[in-house]
Amino acid sequence: MAAAKHTYDSIMRDLAARKYYPIYILMGDEPYYIDKVSDYIENNVMAPEERDFNQTVVYGLDTNAAQVIDMAKRFPMMAERQVVIVKEAQNVKSWDRLDAYLEKPLMSTILVLCYKQGTIDARKKFMTKAAALGVVFKSEKMKDYLVPTFIDNYVKEKGATIEAKAKQMVADFIGNDLARVASEIDKTLISLPEDNRVVTCELVEQKIGISKEYNAFELKNALIERDVVKANRIVNYIDKNPKTASLYSFLPALFTFFQNLMVAHYAKDKNSERGVAMALGMKSEWAAKDYVKAIKTYNAVKTMQIIHEIRETDAKSKGVGNPSTSPGDLLKQLVYFILH
Repeated sequence: MAAAKHTYDSIMRDLAARKYYPIYILMGDEPYYIDKVSDYIENNVMAPEERDFNQTVVYGLDTNAAQVIDMAKRFPMMAERQVVIVKEAQNVKSWDRLDAYLEKPLMSTILVLCYKQGTIDARKKFMTKAAALGVVFKSEKMKDYLVPTFIDNYVKEKGATIEAKAKQMVADFIGNDLARVASEIDKTLISLPEDNRVVTCELVEQKIGISKEYNAFELKNALIERDVVKANRIVNYIDKNPKTASLYSFLPALFTFFQNLMVAHYAKDKNSERGVAMALGMKSEWAAKDYVKAIKTYNAVKTMQIIHEIRETDAKSKGVGNPSTSPGDLLKQLVYFILH
């Protein structure tokens, strides 16, 4: 029988129910969920008075696989179990040594490996054993279009709500760096009064430093409406005020939008919000309305040309074939290309 696939939500449900496994291999390119799981284990599995003797946290650069296995083989002292957490486990060589340990793991040990910036080959013997005995979780980078939903859920967990535009402003400005998104949202939540727990555009502007008028969200709307005056006003403001935003924060948002627009062009029912939402895998039809409108503004050929131009602009912003054009001028050129 194949081992059950563990998701972040299922792992957290099990931990909350105090259902523990002898090994957790948390790996992938998205560190946010790896840290959330390991931090929960570190702060909640052992009682505070048990941690001195029964909880060990080490870093990959300071240890090796043999030492980790020796730690895992220890019996707990005056406690039901012990916890061993290896942070930055990608810096440890020869994890194959786990193979022998997992033949007969100590069931009173919870061994947690936090393997960031990559994954371990699933074909390795110890990975097969780990999947059968415990948790193997791959934390993948979130798709950009899912970041607003992440923000919405994160804010709700904190007992607050966030305006739709404010949510999109944060998503467009920061992108899918979830740890930074959470950190910036926390800045806004601290200042909310108890009787009005709503994150507004004004608060995002004040606490995170994103202009509520001159941002990727407003530029995208100007491009959809083909509002040349508004689009130029935004790029000129950004050029003169680079601290508020930059080409580098605009490109990912524009690329994601036009990439999704290309997919929307080939939806079975591209003229309805429902049809486009289904094609893009969106839970909300409301989120598809901009694409339905943009389909009428930019045909498939123009959309493909825009995607190519965004890629070219990204390359130029990194110095490829561009000895002198400033980021502000690159953004102006890109917007001109999109609009004409």
